[in-house]
Amino acid sequence: MRRQRKAKIVATLGPASTTRKQIEALFKAGADIFRLNLSHGTHEDHKARYDIIREIE
Repeated sequence: MRRQRKAKIVATLGPASTTRKQIEALFKAGADIFRLNLSHGTHEDHKARYDIIREIE
């Protein structure tokens, strides 16, 4: 989904936003860009979040 606005909304994903439901809610609320906070979690956690973002995209 492309939005027609000049500003972008960035959502940082961390321990509190790990499920598909939470990430999808952020997207529906208007997030354009997802930033993964690599300070929290393992490589597998980040890969799982990345895969969810791509599915929603």
